[in-house]
Amino acid sequence: MTWMLDGPGGAAVIRAAEAETLENESVSLRLLLDASATHAAASALSVSLRDGADGANPHRHYHSSELFYVLDGSIELLAGETVLHATRGDLVVVPPELPHAFASTRGQHGQLLVVITPGVERFEYFRHLGRIAQGHADRGSLLDVQDRYDTHFLPSPAWLHARKEGPTAAADQSAP
Repeated sequence: MTWMLDGPGGAAVIRAAEAETLENESVSLRLLLDASATHAAASALSVSLRDGADGANPHRHYHSSELFYVLDGSIELLAGETVLHATRGDLVVVPPELPHAFASTRGQHGQLLVVITPGVERFEYFRHLGRIAQGHADRGSLLDVQDRYDTHFLPSPAWLHARKEGPTAAADQSAP
């Protein structure tokens, strides 16, 4: 349950025990606050990735930036054509239109806080991904909802190469 302190226009609060969790064998998402809870200021979720797990395939957003704060572990993150290696405490902000993707580094787990600003109602998108993973929806159905969730998929040879080669392919481009 999301709380609004001081009524509409107040601070939005989600208690840890009340956040919705979506899980499969390699990824766990904790849906924290969606745009409707923050008056479209931001959307936020926590992503836990098991050893080497893919978090998001290459895509871009036309209307929002995405902030990735590494809470724990090691992450590979595509930013344009560069694959960055980020570890606990690193912060990466991807502006609108820049292709990006993320995954945990092979041999490592990763945990991220992801903040989307301005906020976009995307929690239903993550639930849709869960239905695809469970075989209740077709992967091609994502193409039908790209505009609704401002998530547009694209190919990335740099990402494919980095994920094929493993952690050393991304290690040369450490996040500052």
